[in-house]
Amino acid sequence: MANLTGIANYDYSLEKIFNEAEDFLPLLGTDYVELYVGNAKQAAYYYKTAFGFQSMAYAGLETGVRDRTSYVLRQGKIRLVLTTPLHSDHPIAEHIRKHGDAVRVIALEVPDAVDAFEQTVSRGAQPYFEPKEEIDAHGRVIRSGIHTYGDTVHIFVERKDYNGVFLPGYEAHESDYAPEPTGLKFIDHMVGNVGWGEMNKWAAFYAQVMGFANLISFDDKDISTEYSALMSKVMTNGNGRIKFPINEPAQGKKKSQIEEFIEFFESPGCQHIAVATDDIVFTVSEMRRRGVEFLHVPGTYYDTVADRVGEIQEDLMRLKELGIMVDRDEEGYLLQIFTRPVEDRPTMFFEIIQRKGAKSFGKGNFQALFESIEEEQRKRGTL
Repeated sequence: MANLTGIANYDYSLEKIFNEAEDFLPLLGTDYVELYVGNAKQAAYYYKTAFGFQSMAYAGLETGVRDRTSYVLRQGKIRLVLTTPLHSDHPIAEHIRKHGDAVRVIALEVPDAVDAFEQTVSRGAQPYFEPKEEIDAHGRVIRSGIHTYGDTVHIFVERKDYNGVFLPGYEAHESDYAPEPTGLKFIDHMVGNVGWGEMNKWAAFYAQVMGFANLISFDDKDISTEYSALMSKVMTNGNGRIKFPINEPAQGKKKSQIEEFIEFFESPGCQHIAVATDDIVFTVSEMRRRGVEFLHVPGTYYDTVADRVGEIQEDLMRLKELGIMVDRDEEGYLLQIFTRPVEDRPTMFFEIIQRKGAKSFGKGNFQALFESIEEEQRKRGTL
């Protein structure tokens, strides 16, 4: 866990921390997301088949890497790295034993990985690894890393002097098996689940250590049903390319989805990855055809959508058939849908989102979404 003593001892409020957040850490975007998985070859087949990712790069015994195998997949601007250890005593194996297949690394592209490390560590982040230069025939990459919530880490990637396929140690990977893409473009946001009373601490971490600002907050009145609730703070960097909602449980009659996640993940961690598309009807239709399972939205949800969101371009009946939800804010509207967990543990899942001007996160859909998740919890006996 990151060292937050430099934050916890401040005598001013979170509001002041957020107000004083400054964009001292230039972030160019999400460079890649790395999952530690039990079988990278099979996981790559799943994400190619179901989500439409394409083979991009590979590292393993054939490339001189002796302790692990990694497959890099790409779709749009999204790079997904799937990594498996080659021996049972490898630290990656311990991560998988504890968490199951899960996000370990959220890598962020920066113009200067040395400066990013020094800036964040000087403000209280616990180092994951110090800046290191990696070189091959295609140039050099500099990377550094810090710890965040649970076992999740951020790696800063400086690649302006590199023109290889991915990183040194990787080779281009082509496959005869190449299902068509499903229209995914980029990562919209990534959500972290933390424990009781930890949301403000980690929101303060992103404000003070990384210069993020609090974009929007939701309390248990915003996100609740008769049985469960959660609270959330959405943290964003200055250019808005990186958004990290931080969720914590709230008091309710029964166990919330956040508590269920932490019980089975066995620590705080990345709950879901929201990926953007320009045509959610096509994307979801194609993913359903390929076997991706989505949450069931109560049919009564669509009875009031037209009154609540007004005119939209999409066919509402088609959205209902697919289970796609709609919400509107002052800037426009958005369409979103959530997969069921993509692992056997009820932990990580994906959100598919299309923004038609809206900058918000679907507050008007929270009630229906929670009811859908609670129904899944009932089936699992974990509510």
